Amino acid sequence: MNISQYYSVDVINGPGTRCTLFVSGCVHQCKGCYNQSTWSLNSGIRFTQENEDAIIRDLQDTRIFRRGLSLSGGDPLHPQNLSAVLKLVKRVKLECPDKDIWMWTGYTLADLTESQKEIVDYIDVLVDGKFEKELADPSLQWRGSSNQVVHYLTEKRTT
Repeated sequence: MNISQYYSVDVINGPGTRCTLFVSGCVHQCKGCYNQSTWSLNSGIRFTQENEDAIIRDLQDTRIFRRGLSLSGGDPLHPQNLSAVLKLVKRVKLECPDKDIWMWTGYTLADLTESQKEIVDYIDVLVDGKFEKELADPSLQWRGSSNQVVHYLTEKRTT
């Protein structure tokens, strides 16, 4: 898996202060996407064990209270990202059980494959659906267009 960006301190992509990872690779290529540079699987840099370790350290760092991890892109549920994303979310849940995980994907919850559903089982909040420029609404919280849905999947969710 490649990543295009990692922010150890982010207050835009989910509630509270978070760690945010933007992965590379997106099959949806939505018209009007603000993150077109992440569409190619080859964009950015290779995601390494060192990157994963840094995310865990950042989530555990008590100098800054981070509520959780946000995964965006590109698309974390792109077929070629699944193994690395699954490994990461499992580790976050094991080593940082007090943190929540938010994920944005162009796939819809109803259309996920079994491999994608395995990842979603570790997610607290899923924002699903392609960005549709005709339905764009800047007043929406956590989503860009009105067709996208915010799914609160666990009791631990944060709003």
